Amino acid sequence: MKLLLDQNLSYKLIADLEPNFPGTSHVLRLGLDQSPDSEIRDFAAQHGFTPLTKNTDLVDLCVLRGAPPKIVWLRVGNCSTALIRDVLERNTARMLAFGDDPSRVVLSLFRFTAVE
Repeated sequence: MKLLLDQNLSYKLIADLEPNFPGTSHVLRLGLDQSPDSEIRDFAAQHGFTPLTKNTDLVDLCVLRGAPPKIVWLRVGNCSTALIRDVLERNTARMLAFGDDPSRVVLSLFRFTAVE
């Protein structure tokens, strides 16, 4: 599973995610940082990305239009990149299992637990 980080997440997370999620990128790197959510969703679907976002709009689009793409939804509020990095590290196995399960579409990650 390769992740597409939304503009509300630091591109610096890519280096931490790359070992477990090869091909991960950021909307800024792909020229999508000013694109509407529907365009980001469509790009992700066409190019095999799973968006990683704090944005409810991408989740809503996924629910309305279905998958692909699947969505990893960070529900951590305003917080540091270090806290987001910690949440992602603690949930790596859960995210990989989510990516392998065709029956699941949205994975919500919280500061302390994950809900599918």
